[in-house]
Amino acid sequence: MGSRMPEDPRKRPARHEVLRSFRGHLRARPAAVFGALDRRLNPGAGASGHYVADSAAFLVVVQGDWWYRGEYRAVPDESGSNLEYAIVNVAQRARPLSRLTARRVLAAAPKEFQTLLKDLRIEVE
Repeated sequence: MGSRMPEDPRKRPARHEVLRSFRGHLRARPAAVFGALDRRLNPGAGASGHYVADSAAFLVVVQGDWWYRGEYRAVPDESGSNLEYAIVNVAQRARPLSRLTARRVLAAAPKEFQTLLKDLRIEVE
């Protein structure tokens, strides 16, 4: 049941569903937030799954397992950046099963996002 990233991995597959999204403010410019995300999330060479970091768009995409795609984007504003995070179901088959599989990830996501924001604030603000 493998899922492949689209030809342009910055774009979501045609068939997808955003399951949850989060947003938080940081008093740091998007380039600094992006750099910290890239250092924190990059699995390194030889890792399973897919990882794309687009510094021009301040976008990091992590895709693994057969259903999961995490998208992180630093969006500039007048006082720093807003960090956006979306959990996207990219399962091309067995979508009902993927929703069951996603429950644990979705339950943990709010706390994990708040922890990420806290850690990024310490690092970049």
